[in-house]
Amino acid sequence: MQKKLAILIDPEKVSSKTNLLVNYMSETPPDYVLVGGSTGAAMESLIKDLKAKVNAPVVIFPGNVSQISQKADALMFISLLSGRNPEYLIGSHVKAAAKLKGTSLKVVPVGYILVDGGKESAVQRVSGTEPIEPSDIETIKNTAYAGQLLGMQYIYLEAGSGALNRIPDAVISAVKSSISIPLIVGGGIRTPEALQSAYTAGADIVVIGNALESNPGLYHSITHL
Repeated sequence: MQKKLAILIDPEKVSSKTNLLVNYMSETPPDYVLVGGSTGAAMESLIKDLKAKVNAPVVIFPGNVSQISQKADALMFISLLSGRNPEYLIGSHVKAAAKLKGTSLKVVPVGYILVDGGKESAVQRVSGTEPIEPSDIETIKNTAYAGQLLGMQYIYLEAGSGALNRIPDAVISAVKSSISIPLIVGGGIRTPEALQSAYTAGADIVVIGNALESNPGLYHSITHL
């Protein structure tokens, strides 16, 4: 699979810097634009604006059922495999089913694994679950493979928005070697070097969000590796 870049925009954090970032993306589109966040903020207008300006698929990264929108191209149907809260393993999915049945929105099952990034993440607070320690590679590998066996089409390793530490390369490599489905990696990636390192370790898709919220100019560097 060709290495791909996804830019995550949280509707709750939209600002003048976001507008600048969108302008950059309209000139050099990423492979995907993810829209969403853990708080479940409304985003219909943001999706509409992105669809009008950026020539890339807009994918919902939902915080809850309220963020499902027919205006997007696809929806990540996320199961929080690293936690044991039934609401985020299947509960929210049952609530979403009625809204998704019979729609044209592409639904993509994603196994989501939260790895400790050095600070409490929004996902951790909202879901009431604990991340897996990055040193516990066996558990992370087994969780990822279990997700594949359950039929997930992607595994997403996440250090959390604004993570102090990104997913270690050793973890990425170990997970990549244990699954045969595409691997998404996000959280704590702030430099072109970190992006390239994640790719080299085995990430198929890298997600960057928080770093671009504060520094949109970084987009030029990461799209010209």
